[in-house]
Amino acid sequence: MFLDRFFRPRAAQNAGRKLYAGVVAQARTPALYADLGAPDTVEGRFELYTAHVFLLLDRLKGQGARASETSQVLFDTYLGALDDALREMGVGDISVGKKMRKLGEAFYGRVKSYETAFQALPDTAPLEALLARTVYAQAPAENAPRLAAYVLAQRATLAGLPLDALLDGDVAWSGA
Repeated sequence: MFLDRFFRPRAAQNAGRKLYAGVVAQARTPALYADLGAPDTVEGRFELYTAHVFLLLDRLKGQGARASETSQVLFDTYLGALDDALREMGVGDISVGKKMRKLGEAFYGRVKSYETAFQALPDTAPLEALLARTVYAQAPAENAPRLAAYVLAQRATLAGLPLDALLDGDVAWSGA
């Protein structure tokens, strides 16, 4: 009744959380690791989660107040998951803050790098170089061009999705 509207999650909160669940599912697609050679390591998974979160944030950028709020919830959920993962890995409470600060800096660095790489399109060399030094930092990078094609396909898929669907938390990724 009256109090329901105070305790009911806002639509953007539900949407942001659902979008993050979609990121997790897509970033765990076995083909990314088996076919594209992304390393199945903590660092490799961080890079793939980050790439998918960035793609959604990029799609929602400049799409109005509700998209901005949904983006913020998506980002906050992503950070909360990183914090939880660090704690599950046994990182002590005192160290979590420092590690989260480093991960936050890494995320913002990736955002700037992805934006720069996308501005260079149709030249894919900057995107391929970015993926080689991040996703494939500790693995052979011969699949960086194929992963770049995957990232661009995901970007195109997201661009084609109706904004209302995304704001409801419904994301459909293309295959890997």
